[in-house]
Amino acid sequence: MIDLILNEERYENDIRALLMAFYHGEKIFARKTENTAEAGKGTAPEKAGRTLEAIYAGNSLRLTLKDEMDRVLGERLIEDFPEERKAGKNCLKTGLYELLCEVTGRTLPWGTLTGIRPTKIPMSFYDAGHSREEAAEHLRQTYKVSEEKIRLCTQVAANEKRILAGIDGEHSFSLYVGIPFCPTICLYCSFSSYPLGVWTNRVDDYLEALFKEIRRVSRMVDKSCLTTVYMGGGTPTSLTGEQMDRLLCTLEENFDLNVAREFTIEAGRPDSINESKLKVMKAHGIQRISINPQTLNQKTLDVIGRRHTVEDVERAFQMARKAGFSNINMDLILGLPGENSGDVEKTLEGIRRMAPDSLTVHSLAVKRASRLNQNLELYPPAPQEEVNRMIDMAWHEAEAMGMEPYYLYRQKNMAGNLENVGYAKPGKECLYNILIMEEKQNIIAVGAGGSSKILYPAENRLERVENVKSVKDYIERIDEMIERKERNFPNSGIFEKRA
Repeated sequence: MIDLILNEERYENDIRALLMAFYHGEKIFARKTENTAEAGKGTAPEKAGRTLEAIYAGNSLRLTLKDEMDRVLGERLIEDFPEERKAGKNCLKTGLYELLCEVTGRTLPWGTLTGIRPTKIPMSFYDAGHSREEAAEHLRQTYKVSEEKIRLCTQVAANEKRILAGIDGEHSFSLYVGIPFCPTICLYCSFSSYPLGVWTNRVDDYLEALFKEIRRVSRMVDKSCLTTVYMGGGTPTSLTGEQMDRLLCTLEENFDLNVAREFTIEAGRPDSINESKLKVMKAHGIQRISINPQTLNQKTLDVIGRRHTVEDVERAFQMARKAGFSNINMDLILGLPGENSGDVEKTLEGIRRMAPDSLTVHSLAVKRASRLNQNLELYPPAPQEEVNRMIDMAWHEAEAMGMEPYYLYRQKNMAGNLENVGYAKPGKECLYNILIMEEKQNIIAVGAGGSSKILYPAENRLERVENVKSVKDYIERIDEMIERKERNFPNSGIFEKRA
């Protein structure tokens, strides 16, 4: 455990984020002291392995890192500490980063960056007319980002800018449809997912509530402004073929899907895919599906609770190809319990053999609500160096398959403090993935756990309208979910095209 002592609460979250990046998996207990002279006194609820003191005095900040015996491991004094928040935040993080690098003897691939959307930095440079080289230098000097991640980040931002060209995000929208059911709940999962075996008898009730929300939402928007549709979850293909057909028919009846540039359905679990469901999706014009093995090592599949085989993955993929799907994504998670770079190489060999059109590579994130987080002693995180090797292997494999990185985001508590990256062959990118990450378009979400994001560019803000996560509550409170949208969407209709 790390004992964090502060005399002011300024930048506490930023300090926490950097500590967690260097000391992955350790608990942090923060406490405030009013008396700077008493900063090191008092005890945390359990014995700390390290103590970090962050003490503000006038216009200076002193950072002191101590071991369990109260011996000073390292110290930084930042004088003339900036009052402006952004400048102060960067100054603190730089000082703390240098201190932690000195004490631990290592650096972080993303330097001081701990946010989820690092591509926003080079994107802002591109939007202002600056070059890729200028963006790279800013990442290097201001945030201490490694050369490898600078190349990745600036390349992704350049591809995003190209793909988003011509999209009027303010006056258009994408539709997210949430299906919260899964065959089983994976060890690492924290989504609002419900095991199908327990909830089979409520699926039709859920769909009726969802259909009601779809019909009412369709009246709130200018349907000609629809850009993309994304059906996620959960596992949408947990639905039967008949249920999927009813859902897609309802969408077609209420939205002009012909104007949408793409329609993606997550067919994430290969044990939820059969020929009948693929035929239904194909008949409704679905262009893109995602079949997500996460790993092609059977031992790991068993550990994480994926009740299917490696052979099931290959069977589902070939079945989708035979059904005529020419844009298939596959998801991988690197840093899964017990896996090493040799296991990842085996997975990549299988991916190479199947030859998907895009590949989304995730670093394992330990989510607070997951069973993994509750049993970390049984499933310790992989060392950062090992996860780094895995990430590099996947990047090189994606490039060897003719793919380029086109979107990127980060999460809290990620293995190796790394990132999630989407790679795709030219023309096979998922536009929705970029739009949801970069927050450059209105996103209307229907279904349990859906989070709509409404842009107000003139005010430089984004308004969220949340649906309840519980399936039971969603069914029982569907009218309330609809009223939230009607109340929060502008009466004039923000999706109307303006002259």
